[in-house]
Amino acid sequence: MSQFDLILKNGTVFLPTGRTVTNVGVKDGKILQIGNCDIGDEIIDCANLFIFPGLMDTQCHFREPGGEHKETIETGTKCAALGGMVGIFEMPNTNPLTTKPEALEHKIQRGLDTAFTDFAYYFGGTFENSKNLPEWENLNGVCGIKIFMGASTGNLLSASDEEVEAVVANGKRVIAVHAEDEYLMNENKTTILGDSNDVAMHCKWRDVNSSLNATKRVVGLAKKHNRHVHVLHITTADEMHFLRQNKDTATVEVLPNHLTMHAPDCYEELGTLAQQNPPIREKHHQDELWKAINDGTVDIVASDHAPHTLEEKSGIYPNTPSGTPGVQTLLPIMLNHAAEGKLSYERLVDLMAYGPIKVHKIKNKCSIIKDYDADFTIVDPNLTHTITNSEQASKSAWTPYDGKTVKGMPVMTIIRGNIVMRDGELLDRIQVKPIEFDLN
Repeated sequence: MSQFDLILKNGTVFLPTGRTVTNVGVKDGKILQIGNCDIGDEIIDCANLFIFPGLMDTQCHFREPGGEHKETIETGTKCAALGGMVGIFEMPNTNPLTTKPEALEHKIQRGLDTAFTDFAYYFGGTFENSKNLPEWENLNGVCGIKIFMGASTGNLLSASDEEVEAVVANGKRVIAVHAEDEYLMNENKTTILGDSNDVAMHCKWRDVNSSLNATKRVVGLAKKHNRHVHVLHITTADEMHFLRQNKDTATVEVLPNHLTMHAPDCYEELGTLAQQNPPIREKHHQDELWKAINDGTVDIVASDHAPHTLEEKSGIYPNTPSGTPGVQTLLPIMLNHAAEGKLSYERLVDLMAYGPIKVHKIKNKCSIIKDYDADFTIVDPNLTHTITNSEQASKSAWTPYDGKTVKGMPVMTIIRGNIVMRDGELLDRIQVKPIEFDLN
C-alpha cells in the first residue's frame, strides 16, 4: 500500500515561511508530509510550477435562489474551480434573502448537491433579525455577517446608523460591509446625474463622499461596540487614508476590477459592462489602492463576482444593473499584475489565502501545513493566455476582460487531494463541504 495517495513533486511550494522547491505528500485528503516523498498512487511533476495553498474568493454573488437565469451555485463554483479557487464565500442578497436559518439551510443543501468547490455563506444582518444574530452567526456554513449600507433593496438595506448599529451591537463575528451612503447617493442622483444616460457619470454621483462617509460611520459604530468590520471593495484614496489609521477595527478588501480598470477609459471602452458598485474610479484612486496593497493596508483581494446577462446590461443607463462576473478571472488578472511587478507572488498568496484566514478564522485550509486539508492552487507563472467570453463557465457568458492577454494561469485546482480542474478542464465533481471556522 502506498504511503501517499498523491505526491506533488519538484514544485515551488509557497509555505508560510516562504517559497521552496520541494515535494508535498497527501493522504486521505490531508497534507501528510512536506519534503521527501517517493511512493504514491499518483505523482504529479510540478517542476517550473508554483504550488500555492488553496486560494479563496471571499466575495461572490451566485444569484441562487431567485436569479438562476444569471448564475447558479453550480455554474458559479464551476467558474471558481476553473479560476483556481478551492472555496468561495457567497452573499445573502438572493431571493429569498439569506436572513433566516431556513434560507441558509436551503443554500447549504444546494451547495452540497451541486457545487464544484467548498463554500460558505454570509448571513444577512438586518434591523429585523439583529437580536437573533448572536445565535445565527454561528450556524454551520456561515462565514460572517453582511450588511449593505447602500446599493441593496428591501430589508437587507441598512441605510441609517440605527439600522447599522443594531447589527454591530449583536454578535461577535466579522461583519462585511458594503459602505456607500444611501442618503447621499439618492441626493446626488437627482442633483448630479439628473436626466443623464451617460454611464461615465456612474463614478460622479456615486462619489467619493458617499463611500467615505459610510466607511467612517460603520468604523465609528464598530469602535463603539468593539466589533471587527471588514470593509469591502474599497475604491477611493480617501477611504484608504482613513482605513490605514483604523486597522485595529477594520480590515480591507479590494477588487481586481478597481486595480485594473479606471475611469473614464473603462466607460468609453466597455460602457455599462464596466458599471458596478462602488464604481470604477479615476487613475489617482487606483494608484492609492496599489499603494495600500503594497504597504499592508489591504487584507484581501476578492472578485465580487456579480453576473448579469448581456441583455440586462444592454439597457439604457442608469436603468442597467451594476456588477460584473469575476471569479474565473480573479487569479489570472492578479497573476498578470504579479508578472508585471505590481505585487509579489507571496503578497498575492497573502491576499487570497492568509488574509481570508486572518479575517474569517478559516479552519485547516488556505495554508500548506501538515494535517491541513490538501487544497492547492497550482499555477504556471509563465503561461500566457488570452481571456475570452467563450471560455467563461458563468451563465452570463461574458467578462470585462474579453480579449485581454495575461501572463500566469492556474493549471490545477486540488481540493482535499482531489483534482477538480486540470489544464483548463473541469474533472468529475467531488463531494464538497461547507468551510469550517474557528468560533472560539
